[in-house]
Amino acid sequence: MRKKLFKSESKRLLDLMINSIYTNKDIFLREIISNASDALDKLHYISLTDEAAREKCSSPEIHITFNSNERTITVSDNGIGMTAAELEENLGTIARSGSLKFKEEMDKKDRTENDIIGQFGVGFYSAFMVAKDLTVISRSYKDDTAHIWKSQGADGYTIEECEKELVGTDIIMHLKDDTDTENYSEYLSEYKLRSLIKTYSDYIRHPIKLPTEKHREVGEGDDKKTEAYTEIETVNSMVPIWQRSKSEVSNEECFKFYKEHFYDFNDPVSVIRINADGLVSYKAMLFIPSKTPYDYYTKEYSKGLALYQSGVMIMENCEDLLPDYLRFVKGVVDTNDLSLNISREILQQSHELKTIASNIEKKVRTELKRLLDKDLEKYLTFWSAFGLQLKYGVVSDYGSHKDNISDLLLFYSQKEQKLITLKSYLENMAEGQEKILYSCADSLSSAQSTPAAQLAKDKGFDVLCLTDEVDEFVMKTLMTYGEKAIISVKDENSGLISEDDKKAAEEKAKESSEVLAFITESLGGAVTETTLKNGLKDFAASLGTTGPITLEMEKYFAQMPGEDHPKAQRVLELNPDSTAFKAIEACYKGDPEKATKYAKLLYGTALLTAGLTLDDPFEFSKLITSLI
Repeated sequence: MRKKLFKSESKRLLDLMINSIYTNKDIFLREIISNASDALDKLHYISLTDEAAREKCSSPEIHITFNSNERTITVSDNGIGMTAAELEENLGTIARSGSLKFKEEMDKKDRTENDIIGQFGVGFYSAFMVAKDLTVISRSYKDDTAHIWKSQGADGYTIEECEKELVGTDIIMHLKDDTDTENYSEYLSEYKLRSLIKTYSDYIRHPIKLPTEKHREVGEGDDKKTEAYTEIETVNSMVPIWQRSKSEVSNEECFKFYKEHFYDFNDPVSVIRINADGLVSYKAMLFIPSKTPYDYYTKEYSKGLALYQSGVMIMENCEDLLPDYLRFVKGVVDTNDLSLNISREILQQSHELKTIASNIEKKVRTELKRLLDKDLEKYLTFWSAFGLQLKYGVVSDYGSHKDNISDLLLFYSQKEQKLITLKSYLENMAEGQEKILYSCADSLSSAQSTPAAQLAKDKGFDVLCLTDEVDEFVMKTLMTYGEKAIISVKDENSGLISEDDKKAAEEKAKESSEVLAFITESLGGAVTETTLKNGLKDFAASLGTTGPITLEMEKYFAQMPGEDHPKAQRVLELNPDSTAFKAIEACYKGDPEKATKYAKLLYGTALLTAGLTLDDPFEFSKLITSLI
């Protein structure tokens, strides 16, 4: 029979589809199964009003078989089938979609509920990624004659009559030969086919059946042996758990689904069910994990939700559905309202996608707030695992999410000796306190032991004790909460030191300007300046900063790769009433060498109090010994 040419720029378009549009060979089976599912749906819809179609309707099924010797995979359905003209029209023109045409015709008849998957007309040709030739045997419900369509690719195709007893379509893919870089034979195994079906087509509404090898014992006594046999088994689940109503699915079943599909041994903290109808309709089942995955803070971790359309998995991890600060959320989203590109692999940046993502973000935040208010124990479990992620969310994207996250944050209260919210802090502020105070350090004990934190405690003011590296950035990004400024206890504007005490220190500093300048010079550029400060209590010295970079920020930057890290401009703050400062004053003219040692000693103690390391611990030890 004479070979026909495709009705478009076939060679160029087919090459584009195989090498550019599709990037993952595994999806060929998804596309062929989706076409089979459409064929079953079409026959069902037509049978509602067409007596001839109703007579040909039987139990809808998709059968998949493979033959290792002949290197073929066959996908069969008992759906609508195609006439010779329809084979010519649908398969003879690349990028023409019989499913799209069917959907448009049904929509004209107000049958807008039709859920047809294949709308682009190219999914069928994805089979050429793994097959060197394709054979389609089809018999339409309205035709007693079957036809066979064959093609080896862009050079064309043939159509002729053949025998087929039942209505429906068989698609036979003859696989390519293996090469040094490609192993096509892997698709000729029950395990691989089952895996592809479970991954991409598990929730196709019709049963997908696959011959499955099983074993059984036969015979008795000494003649007992094990034999292999083949059983046709339904592989796919068909009705996904998220499509069932809340009354039909218990939390335990949801948790089981989570652990099986997201490889976690622990129950999630919470499950969120969404059934949204409106301009964009979708269903979702989301999970908030209770433990941090081992690779969570590595580049190998994949964030995102599994995205389904009409029971077909489009993306395993759709990152666009979650803001980064909620990257810990796992789950699935199922919708029919998204615009996909023709390979179904890449989502177009559509309004619908953004709407779904925005709604999901709100739902997750609402659930977290509910846990915080109603089930604190569970929220603390979540916070232990992902509290740091929320903190990073505050500072990411130039603080654009801070208003959404601030009510979910927890900080350790010096007064309460437990984690509290910013709202709780405000509600319990002491009389006369005007600002939210925090103290950053490497540990809770250190944060509470700083001179400024002790001064705040004496005044009855609470202090939020922060120990994570990102905490200083979090507070600088938040800036305010409930119209109250958030400020470090070390800050000059913290309100802990009275104006009178500030003025007294300034007057003393003027009187001792020569001594302070001498100390700064003695430290050889380690500090920008030396000043006097009241409120240091029993401490002789502390380390402050001037400019935008604080000591905690300096520590944070020091953890990053590279060598050129931002440094804080350090200020040595001395207690004017301490015996140490008076000792320097007493000897800096008569014994400048000893005064220099005192200055270095005070700077070293200030470094240690601030949680910083000494430049030379051995030299510091010798310094202490020389002064004893």
